[in-house]
Amino acid sequence: MQRRALTDAERLDWLQLIRSDNVGPVTFHALIAKFGTASHAMAALPDLVRGNTGKRAVRLAKREIAEQELAAATRHGARLIAACEPDYPEPLAALPDAPPVIAVHGSVARLHRPCVGIVGARNGSTNGRRFAGQLAADLGAAGLTVVSGLARGIDTAAHEGALESGTVAVIAGGVDVVYPPENGPLMARIAAEGGAVVAEQPFGMKPQARHFPTRNRVISGLSRALVVVEATLKSGSLITARLAGEQGREVLAVPGSPFDPRSAGTNGLIRDGATLITSAGDVIAALGPLNSPLQQNQRLRGSFGLGISALSQPPPEHEDRLDDAADLSSKILELLGFSPIGIDELARRAHVSPAALASAILELELAGRVERQPGGLISLIKSTP
Repeated sequence: MQRRALTDAERLDWLQLIRSDNVGPVTFHALIAKFGTASHAMAALPDLVRGNTGKRAVRLAKREIAEQELAAATRHGARLIAACEPDYPEPLAALPDAPPVIAVHGSVARLHRPCVGIVGARNGSTNGRRFAGQLAADLGAAGLTVVSGLARGIDTAAHEGALESGTVAVIAGGVDVVYPPENGPLMARIAAEGGAVVAEQPFGMKPQARHFPTRNRVISGLSRALVVVEATLKSGSLITARLAGEQGREVLAVPGSPFDPRSAGTNGLIRDGATLITSAGDVIAALGPLNSPLQQNQRLRGSFGLGISALSQPPPEHEDRLDDAADLSSKILELLGFSPIGIDELARRAHVSPAALASAILELELAGRVERQPGGLISLIKSTP
């Protein structure tokens, strides 16, 4: 799809919309697809939530918040890149829940080389950390960009191994927030020595527990393949592996001793179909089928996808959206319960097209009546006491 750079005013529009309460990435992209621009979407929001009786209706962020964030990026030497712009990494942009705006400190060009994610246990073994560092160095020497999460253990070893070739750290807080604290010098070196630090959260945001799974989807989203070096059965690395599989990425795992709990997750991945790897050569061989232009990503676009092409089109006519959608909205509310169901299943039950369903769900979501769940599911919002 054709991309274009945003004007300064449009960038502020994107920031203001995504920083608004209860506007997540999927909702943001649905709004852009429906209204063409963030400005038109924000103008339409009052009508979309008219008559709201929900508990989590959208509240538009103040313009000053977007202006302050853009100013903070300039002071920090970082760039704020929107998902419609040429500098935004294409594999990540292809995801239905791609971050609408990412902050990048360091080399933006590093994000446009083929990437491989390396993740693993925070308490990685000596051998595991050594293997991760050597693997990262070898992949970097082969022209690949190593992506990881700047966490303790395996992540740190991977970044250190790939420093010479340039590595990408995806962090859970703001791009200016160091976490864990002891990785501050490493974070600075990554940005200064040809790599990049990438964040989805606003400047100054300290990482919270809920931010790490969303950070993980960016690691896998940037990567053509994901390597898990060590992971326990309840490791966050397995969440990243699951996300990679859902995104159409190749999942690779390093085998380990059955007596080491840190190998239970990787051995389980191999048992369930992940590719066993023991060297950079194995990773490069696995990347072969992924070298075609984003074949794995194109299937991810759908009714809730990015809709970048809408930016170059006139704003769609939407005067009848509330009256025409009233009956469908009522039908959706009748069909939904508190147990999540899939969008496709809801479309079959409602006997409507995916496009019509997407529009109605968007309005119900903005009105605080329904919410999206992991895995592309949707449900009613439970009332709070």
